[in-house]
Amino acid sequence: MSGTAAKAASNEDWDLLLTFFPDNWRDLATETGALKGLRKNRSAESLLRTLLIHLGCGHSLRETVVRAREAGLADLSDVALLKRLRKSRDWLYALCVALFREHGIAVSAGEGFQVRTFDATTVQEPGRTGSLWRLHYSVNLPSLGCDFFKLTATEGSGTGESFTQFPIRPGDYVLAGRGYSTGVGIRHVAAAGGYVTVRANTGSLVLETTAGKEFDLLSSVESVSQAGPVGVWTARTTAKPGPPVAGRICALRKTDEAIEVAHAKIHQTARHSGKRVQPETLRFARYVIVFTTYPPEAFPAQQVLEWYRLRWQVESVFRRFKSIAQLGHLPKHDDESAKAWLYGKLLVALLGEKVVRHAMAVSPWGYDVAQRPDSQSLA
Repeated sequence: MSGTAAKAASNEDWDLLLTFFPDNWRDLATETGALKGLRKNRSAESLLRTLLIHLGCGHSLRETVVRAREAGLADLSDVALLKRLRKSRDWLYALCVALFREHGIAVSAGEGFQVRTFDATTVQEPGRTGSLWRLHYSVNLPSLGCDFFKLTATEGSGTGESFTQFPIRPGDYVLAGRGYSTGVGIRHVAAAGGYVTVRANTGSLVLETTAGKEFDLLSSVESVSQAGPVGVWTARTTAKPGPPVAGRICALRKTDEAIEVAHAKIHQTARHSGKRVQPETLRFARYVIVFTTYPPEAFPAQQVLEWYRLRWQVESVFRRFKSIAQLGHLPKHDDESAKAWLYGKLLVALLGEKVVRHAMAVSPWGYDVAQRPDSQSLA
């Protein structure tokens, strides 16, 4: 379904796709200045449809303008389309925020501070000689603004997922997944005056007690024998050379149903890779375990896990974003163009999520007949 929104932008399903947009999507185009400067084809619908052909289908700017011209949507050059993409950045961002609200993710800034969530994906540009890039990006929560991105190669030293890819400001609160669970990366955040909550990777995160002895993570978390209670332990992560970083381990036991799903996924992965599943892997999979340096007086363990839950909700959209981001030419001309491209890709991912949710809820054809603009009564 990742290409649903993209395909609909250039065929007869466009009217159906429009029913999944926020109600005020046209007003947002005017309010954010996306249409400013357009002398002809001054239509929010034509502009958005043209942008989605580029962003969702992965066509180059040049191919997009040809398709838009043939479809009667717009008559402009590839340079003009790039400029229009840049001017649409705030519009695309506003559409993402609106769809996140519909997704049930809190985006009000009532807490008075920003949390940054880090992630990375690869971008394979089309063509036999298309370049393969790794895109590292940071999104603020709850505002959902992209505050940093960086392109690196996909192979070689210093190209992988790591906190060290990102600039850290004093007072930053960072959330990240297992790929960032290393002592070196956590120390990078702490040394800059930031705080981190990261899903523990039991294979890469080395922990010790405050007395400098080995921390028995498995025995500790298994003391939480049922779903509901939160286990908390002081520990510190190590990576030599350099001092350890003190923090807390926070853990929850999953429900029996969630454990079954986790175990099934582990066994499936093992079958595909031809590897044996270690008993410890199945035991750890019964828990959600995070390592955090968030100040305990301001962030009790329950609140730490609630913030990580929010990151998990956003990650469900990021997973679709990653598959869509692999289709397309990432603008590398300037930061504004690249950020607009990121918001556009995220918009396609959010639309895809909404279409999937709706299709699962409405059976058997996957949409509400009453929403179709051309539906007719046969009574």
